[in-house]
Amino acid sequence: MVQKRSSRKAAHAPKDKVLHTRVPEHLEQQLKDRAEDLGLSVSGIVRNALLNTFSLVEGVVSDSANLALRRGDRTPARKPERRATSAPYGWQNLVLNVNAVCQQCNALLPRGSQGAIGIPATEPPAFLCQGCLDALQQDTRQRK
Repeated sequence: MVQKRSSRKAAHAPKDKVLHTRVPEHLEQQLKDRAEDLGLSVSGIVRNALLNTFSLVEGVVSDSANLALRRGDRTPARKPERRATSAPYGWQNLVLNVNAVCQQCNALLPRGSQGAIGIPATEPPAFLCQGCLDALQQDTRQRK
């Protein structure tokens, strides 16, 4: 009798909801290819991507808030101004200390993963040739 009750409860338990959406043809193909590579269903790939994205976005928001509060004056950072997207002057490889999202493909970049940071072309940056950079590094080593 206990088994019947538990099976009845399982039959009446709320099921996952079905979500329909339209995606571009190239995204559908990417999803199918990725699902095949991983041995999963397309719906499983989409479900996992959505679940992970929301977790990562929460982390990004939390990390951003913490960074804003670490500023010297302890006032929250202003909301960034909308500006025309410009190409960065360059990219620097790094190990991420915060969660991030790739600006080009929206890939999730968890803290601790390899990534690159763009040096924005909003103000004239200072550039060094490799020889001057080497001299600066050697000078720094000699001071230690």
